[in-house]
Amino acid sequence: MNLKSLQRKAKQLFDKRGGTDSLKADAEELKDIAKGPGSFADKAKRAGDALKEPGANSPGTDEAVPPERAPESSTSPPAETPAPSKPDHPPGA
Repeated sequence: MNLKSLQRKAKQLFDKRGGTDSLKADAEELKDIAKGPGSFADKAKRAGDALKEPGANSPGTDEAVPPERAPESSTSPPAETPAPSKPDHPPGA
């Protein structure tokens, strides 16, 4: 295999996975996994799972939608979800 063919295949794979924005999202996700809790083996497994979907976030991360796929109104802060009420306490207590 010559270098030109290898370069073409790498470019096709890069574009297929979403390009630069997807790469940045993957890198940010991997950084969060590396800094997060767990053993090295747990982090490696989460990182492998995270890279199966280009630019997507795994269930363990804070963000639900990658930045390149977020709606245009993503600049506003996320709405807070109220904490579930306790069965013996009225709401707001």
